[in-house]
Amino acid sequence: MRPGPKNLITDVAGLRVGNAEDAAVRSGTTVLVGDRPFTAAVHVMGGAPGTRETDLLGPDRLVQAADAIVLSGGSAFGLDACAGVMEGLAAAGRGYAVGAARVPIVPGAILFDLLNGGEKGWSGGWSGPGGGEVPYRRLGRAALAAAGADFALGSAGAGYGALTSGLKGGLGSASAVLDSGLTVGALVAVNALGSATVGEGPQFWAAPWELDGEFGGLGLPAVFPAAAEPPPRKRLGEATTIAIVATDAALSRAQAQRLATAAHDGIARALVPSHTPFDGDLVFAAATGDRPLGDPAADGFALGHAAACCLARAIARAVYLARPLPGDLAPAWAARFGGAG
Repeated sequence: MRPGPKNLITDVAGLRVGNAEDAAVRSGTTVLVGDRPFTAAVHVMGGAPGTRETDLLGPDRLVQAADAIVLSGGSAFGLDACAGVMEGLAAAGRGYAVGAARVPIVPGAILFDLLNGGEKGWSGGWSGPGGGEVPYRRLGRAALAAAGADFALGSAGAGYGALTSGLKGGLGSASAVLDSGLTVGALVAVNALGSATVGEGPQFWAAPWELDGEFGGLGLPAVFPAAAEPPPRKRLGEATTIAIVATDAALSRAQAQRLATAAHDGIARALVPSHTPFDGDLVFAAATGDRPLGDPAADGFALGHAAACCLARAIARAVYLARPLPGDLAPAWAARFGGAG
C-alpha cells in the first residue's frame, strides 16, 4: 500500500472536491462530486448525527447512485449547503431522471461549529449584532463551483471552524494505491470530542498508519497513556467527525456500506475517545465502479482495511495542517508544537 500521487481522495479518478468558507462566520462547506453518478452508502456510529438524504442510501432503495456528497459546518443550518449543491448540479443538467425532470441526489452531513466565535447572529450562538444570512446554501454552490482535483486541507471547507479536545480540528484527506491496483481515498472534517494527539504531546494516535511522514513522522511517545480516562470537554451535540471514503472499485451498495462500516476503525485509531454519545460520527462511502474486483472476497477485505488506514491518516493530517487564525478558541497544532499548518 502506498499513497496516491496527490495523497488526496481525488486520486480516485472521476472525483473532485471543492471547499468554500466564510471567515466572518468562521465556518465552511466541502463537496465531493463525481464526473458521473457513483454508488453511495453510509454508516452512522455517533450518538448525535445531523444528516440529509441518508435514508436514501440503503441497499434496498430505488435510487442507487449519488451525484455529490456534502460535508458542512453549521449544525442543522449547514444541511442547507446540500440545496446549494443541488441548484448548481441542476443548472448543469445533472440529476436522477424522472420523466423530463432531473433531481440531483446529494446526501450530506454536518458538524457543530456554532460556538466557535464566528458571527452567527442568525443562530443565537454569537453575542454580537444579530441578523445576517444563513450562509450555507451560498457556500454549497461556491464549493461545487470550486471543485477540482486539488483542494486545501487543514483550516478549509467544512473544517474551517472545527475544534477537537484541546486543539483546532480541520479538513483532512489521504489516499492509498493497493497492490491490486485499486485506489482508496478518505476525506474528513474533524470536530471531535476526543483528541487526535497522545496526552499533552505532539504525537498522533494515528502514527502507526502514517506514510511518508505525512503528519510529521513523529511516531508514538515512549509513555503511552492507554489507561487514561479523558473527561468530555464539549457538551452533548457539539462534536462530530464526518467522513467520506471512496474507491474506484465496482461495488454494489451493500458492499459500499460494508466499506463505510470498516472505515470507522480509522476514526477509532485516530481519535480518543471516539463514537461517543456526544459525537455524530459517520462515514459515507463512494464507489465510482471503474475497476472490477478481481477476487470479491480478497479485494473487499483489502479495501476495508485500506479505507480504515486512509481515514486514520486523513484525521491526523486535518489536525496537523490546521493553521492559526485570529480569534482561535483553541491553538492549532502548528502554533502549539511548531511545524506544519
